[in-house]
Amino acid sequence: MKKNQGFTLIELMLVVVIIATLAGLVIPRLAGRAEQSRTTAAKADILSNIPLALDLYELDNGTFPSTQQGLEALVEAPNSAPIPKNWNGPYLKKKPVDPWGNTYRYVSPGIHNPLDYDLYSIGKDATEGGNDDIGNWEE
Repeated sequence: MKKNQGFTLIELMLVVVIIATLAGLVIPRLAGRAEQSRTTAAKADILSNIPLALDLYELDNGTFPSTQQGLEALVEAPNSAPIPKNWNGPYLKKKPVDPWGNTYRYVSPGIHNPLDYDLYSIGKDATEGGNDDIGNWEE
């Protein structure tokens, strides 16, 4: 007697239906998570990571980098005024870029934080002033 080995078409279709049902339940829950994680990463950079480097720069040199020097002053010693007298960097390994591939914006003294600096990302749409901008003045 010969044994039949393998799956029938009905068994294979049943497995495909089960997998499709599971995917239909899981995929909608994961949709949008990538954008949410990018926003969270940008907030962490703006509220914690870059400000730490700026605070170290300010402790060493007495002032924050100027707007013209920008965040590049955290990677390489600036050559433009005000020349830091005690630059002890690099304070960051590389120029900070937001999760969407845009450079973070830096203004010192800030418009929103006149005693400090404004640090922000222009977000996914890459246009300043959009609803997706993330700044250190927002709560």
